[in-house]
Amino acid sequence: MTQDLRIGIIGVGAMGADHAERVARRISGARLVAVSDPDTARAATLAAALDGVRVIGDPLALIGDAEVDAVIIASPGFAHAEQLMACLEHVKPVLCEKPLTMDAESSLRVVEAEHKVGRPLIQVGFMRRFDPEYARLKQLLDSGELGRTLLLHNVHRNKTVPATFRSEMIVRDSLVHEVDVARWLFGDEIVKITVHAPKPTSLVAEGVLDPQFAVFEMASGALADVEVFVNFQVGYEVRCEAVAEKGSATIGLGVDVLTKQAGHWGGAVPDDFRVRFGLAYDIEVQRWVNAAAKGEIDGPTAWDGYAAAAVCTAGVQSLQEGRPVEVEMVSRSEVLG
Repeated sequence: MTQDLRIGIIGVGAMGADHAERVARRISGARLVAVSDPDTARAATLAAALDGVRVIGDPLALIGDAEVDAVIIASPGFAHAEQLMACLEHVKPVLCEKPLTMDAESSLRVVEAEHKVGRPLIQVGFMRRFDPEYARLKQLLDSGELGRTLLLHNVHRNKTVPATFRSEMIVRDSLVHEVDVARWLFGDEIVKITVHAPKPTSLVAEGVLDPQFAVFEMASGALADVEVFVNFQVGYEVRCEAVAEKGSATIGLGVDVLTKQAGHWGGAVPDDFRVRFGLAYDIEVQRWVNAAAKGEIDGPTAWDGYAAAAVCTAGVQSLQEGRPVEVEMVSRSEVLG
């Protein structure tokens, strides 16, 4: 393409509004032209603060608009399947925030529909792959310098979440990031998941299971564990330690800004994901724009979204039934040839 990629954003809550500012002010080769949100007042306020941005009430109308070349979907997960299918129908590149869809079955339908289009159009917003620390960890593990990777330990803590954030959402909307991290760092599929629910924090509503502790069994026999605590109160904290045959590597310690003063030492804990992964989001969206302009994608695929949804579907079942659950997936070759 010789002109800027004209982008429309569906959903302008915290994530979508952050992407709108990013596209409008920091991404080259792209121009934000339209936004859509059920909260029309919120969409209008955002559009008014950015030059040349229209509000389109119906998200499907935004997707079909002739002046929109590509779409960022930042709407709630339950709306993704319909919106993704519309993007495929109009053959428009789309960056879809996680989860791809709410369950494995609908995610598989999206993968199959994209395959029928004849070229990849969907990139899934697993931004950890674009974070410089995670990228360096991946490079180190792939180099073989530490030998085979045997274990992966993950911590994923949010300061707080809305009261509407239920136990199953912790799996589908939070744990899903570590599902993708494990698949990506190991280069392998997760075949079994167990989600444990210890005694919950007293700061959540009755019936909400927070924190949670998950164990992934990889096809290779390696293991990964994840602590997810979405009402941690302190701040947003994400860590990952890979343990290999000849050593280990840890990221997310926040040691880049370590202070010693007045008999104390420490650093800052960010309030939310937009601070911790701001650079990762910038890199992710810029690479998506560059690839979309060439008719390509450059990141996690619809298949990655399906695989994560399959694991999370099993994870919700494990959480509800209190037992390990096998992950049910079709083979990649069966769908994609």
